[in-house]
Amino acid sequence: MAIPIPSRQLFIDGEWREPINKNRIPIINPATQETVGDIPAATAEDVKIAVEAARKALLRNGGKDWANATGAHRAKYLRAIAAKITEKKSDLARLEAIDCGKPLEEAAWDIDDVAGCFEYFADIAEALDSKKKTPVSIPMETFKCFVLKEPIGVVGLITPWNYPLLMATWKVAPALAAGCTAILKPSELASITCLELAEVCREVGLPSGVLNILTGLGPEAGAPLVSHPDVDKIAFTGSSATGSKVMTAAAPLVKPVTLELGGKSPIVVFEDVDLDKAAEWTLFGCFWTNGQICSATSRLLVHESIAEAFLDKLVKWCENIKISDPLEEGCRLGPIVSSGQYEKVLKFISTAKDEGATILCGGARPQHLKKGFFVEPTIITDVKTSMQIWREEVFGPVLCVKTFTTEEEAIELANDTHYGLGAAVLSQDPERCERLTNAFQSGIVWVNCSQPCFSQAPWGGKKRSGFGRELGEWGIDNYLNVKQVTQYISDNQWGWYKPPTKP
Repeated sequence: MAIPIPSRQLFIDGEWREPINKNRIPIINPATQETVGDIPAATAEDVKIAVEAARKALLRNGGKDWANATGAHRAKYLRAIAAKITEKKSDLARLEAIDCGKPLEEAAWDIDDVAGCFEYFADIAEALDSKKKTPVSIPMETFKCFVLKEPIGVVGLITPWNYPLLMATWKVAPALAAGCTAILKPSELASITCLELAEVCREVGLPSGVLNILTGLGPEAGAPLVSHPDVDKIAFTGSSATGSKVMTAAAPLVKPVTLELGGKSPIVVFEDVDLDKAAEWTLFGCFWTNGQICSATSRLLVHESIAEAFLDKLVKWCENIKISDPLEEGCRLGPIVSSGQYEKVLKFISTAKDEGATILCGGARPQHLKKGFFVEPTIITDVKTSMQIWREEVFGPVLCVKTFTTEEEAIELANDTHYGLGAAVLSQDPERCERLTNAFQSGIVWVNCSQPCFSQAPWGGKKRSGFGRELGEWGIDNYLNVKQVTQYISDNQWGWYKPPTKP
């Protein structure tokens, strides 16, 4: 059943507002290459208005309306948002699939996770009430010390197109739970569901200005948000190159940032695995979300003794992946999000071939699909560590392969990257898995799986994959300031200076 694409404006101060310059950006369905709607294009003038609205909401009634309200008060709104998201799940999942190309069943899973994330951070918000004033043990009885946790203020949240609503929620939910007010700037390549989040917030009566949502291009809307002096913090998810620009723009104001950036994560498969189980996890780890996932385990390291048999299994499993319009039942691989990304992925594949690698399977448009930005699931072998395909993030359904002989060699190859987001090990030997878990230079490790993620567990990387952690109890810390309070409680004079002589 066809679903109309809602025509929305910018969401500022609790209202839909046309952009100052009245410009809009077309929405291209990546499965059909057809224009199916458009979104408003914010600029610096709109950012200024949104930041003013967020600042006003933060300080309204001395902060009592939101920033200094109880966590339980804010939790009610988060739970109302979660309930409304669940109510609208079917439509939101279809809009997500149309907008970014991910299979409908996967999009529906994402929407469940969105609701779950808002529920989780509602619990965290309530827990803040008991932790807001935490005593600190100190060695002097003449003093009392405690710590206050306070919202960091107005935050700018810049999110990617591969999980449009879910990645936005990873930032919006903890920011609001902490008592911050926010401006969300989603990717211009997939913004539909983020604008629908605005409608959800309007329907549940979220106080005006607490969450503002600006769609638009990065240079025109994202950059002014990062550099705005009244934005107290930036949380960004996207490419490492753009993350570096965000840091540079925030630096003159010494503005704190958290960055969740790219990856080139390894999956290490030892000789003792069940080949079919390992094959499915290997493909899921790289081809989930159409291969467009920062944590994709896109570098396969397989023990040389099983390499031939394992690669044969992988090819057979690949041949069984249904590639189709994401709205078709059973779709497991949809299109790349845009023409620009599509050309980029194909260029990575052709460069790998030019550099001497072998395209074991895939590497082109599926023959049965004449339109859309589709790329077959691709496996590349005969890869050298100097090749682009080994070193750079593709962000598409492309798996590169190397073999190893020893555990030490596997570890060295796994860590041979500027990135450090995720890593996976597949083996039936628990001690070996523990050794690799400890040796991996990454923020996330999967053992005998790849990609599972839970709202309760921290998410983030090291090296050029960024810093800071989202999700879990760590996620809300991104949006809280810690204030130390020390009180002198003795009735005695402090006694450091000699008192003046009494007349």
